[in-house]
Amino acid sequence: MKSFIKTYIIGILYISLLASCGSLVEGLNENPNSPTSSPYNFVLTGAEVGAIMLHEGETARKANIFSGHLEGIDRQHLGFSEYIVSSGDFDSQWDDAYVHAIRNALVAEELAIEEDRTGIATGISKVLQALSFGTTTSLYGDIPFDEAGFIEFENPAFNAQADVYKKLQTLLDDAITELQSGEGRLVSNTDFYFEGDANPWVEVAYTLKARYYLHTGNYAEAYQAATIGISSNDNSMLVPHVQAQPGSNLYNQFFAVARPNDIKISDFFEGMMNPSSGDYRGNAKTDETARYNNYFRTNNSGVTVNTNGYMSAEAPFPLVSYAENLLILAETGLRSNDFNTGLSHLNEFRTFMRSGGYLYNVDETSNGLVYDDYVTNDFQSGGIANTDNLSQDDALLKEILEERYITLFGQIEAFSDTRRTYDEQNLRVQVPPNTGDELPQRFLYPQSEIDRNDNTPSPIPDFFEKTPINQ
Repeated sequence: MKSFIKTYIIGILYISLLASCGSLVEGLNENPNSPTSSPYNFVLTGAEVGAIMLHEGETARKANIFSGHLEGIDRQHLGFSEYIVSSGDFDSQWDDAYVHAIRNALVAEELAIEEDRTGIATGISKVLQALSFGTTTSLYGDIPFDEAGFIEFENPAFNAQADVYKKLQTLLDDAITELQSGEGRLVSNTDFYFEGDANPWVEVAYTLKARYYLHTGNYAEAYQAATIGISSNDNSMLVPHVQAQPGSNLYNQFFAVARPNDIKISDFFEGMMNPSSGDYRGNAKTDETARYNNYFRTNNSGVTVNTNGYMSAEAPFPLVSYAENLLILAETGLRSNDFNTGLSHLNEFRTFMRSGGYLYNVDETSNGLVYDDYVTNDFQSGGIANTDNLSQDDALLKEILEERYITLFGQIEAFSDTRRTYDEQNLRVQVPPNTGDELPQRFLYPQSEIDRNDNTPSPIPDFFEKTPINQ
């Protein structure tokens, strides 16, 4: 597993640094494994690649097994689906976070300051830090933050999860200020997300602020941040991919090449999306046929990821997206304002979907793509979006949470949702436990950290123990 991810890293570095600019060959004798001996532009690109490893690789697949989207059916993935996990199973994911993503982003900031690039360059580095730190604390709970990524701290202290979220908001505020300064512009061919354009980075930062306020239940603050978050699909933070390996989509590499028969789509998730299923979520205003066909295909193991559709080799992968921002607006608009605010934003999302939305190679001409606007009556008792006789507000919230569950497929945020809404028994997506009567609540602290860091929390939290913000 690690071998093809490492190959991907090398490939994407070559794609981003070499393919468009042959003059960069002169810098290849710099040591890419020693960030402080490399120039800022190389290290920043390494930090962006590290974010891909963390958010599109093994961490994302495990999160989607635990969120009920995927089901492991062979080898170690079968055990993960049966919730048979140990600390050693999370060693590589911890490294993806701290070694590849966070460390590189921190060093990139230091080098930018040394190279007199304070401003846009440091702002981008801080957004990358916030992205990976936020993902990591959401998965593990208390994590190293203040002392993380600095080699002088051999045993970094763990910060409380609630404090980490507060620090993330400050970090993102600082990033926004620096991005808006107009100073410290990037060297060409450094940033493969937005080519150094500060404006979409600012919007990504605000959507991350909204995401983390949502994690902590600060709905009014989340709504306010999302109103100035990602404003179009073009400004989504998407991982660019190419058809040929090793630069292709990591889900595609796993499901089409490396382990095509290890994991499939869960029966629960497939049933929600299948128009022929008794559990189908569609109604007179919603036809999921096009999204079903974009997401799924069938092989000898059952229904699996469509490696010629949503997870095609060249399909971009979302890290922070316009779709997510719209659904944050819908949920937090309802929770912090009123029904009409939430409904308006949900319909804004549905309008986006009518043109194909975030799907890959799907547009308004595709068959089975129906997302008509909802009206108030649809959510009243007995309406097409309220067959459970819930209150009008609860029916809308249930619809929004269900839409988030489907839209965030493949992403780590899907696992964040199943945990933060766990106690809303009648409204949350009713993911069935694969075994027993509990759903996973966290990633385990890795054995590598337990063995070498005396500050690792003790006793080690259990797989089913909620992280502090979800308690």
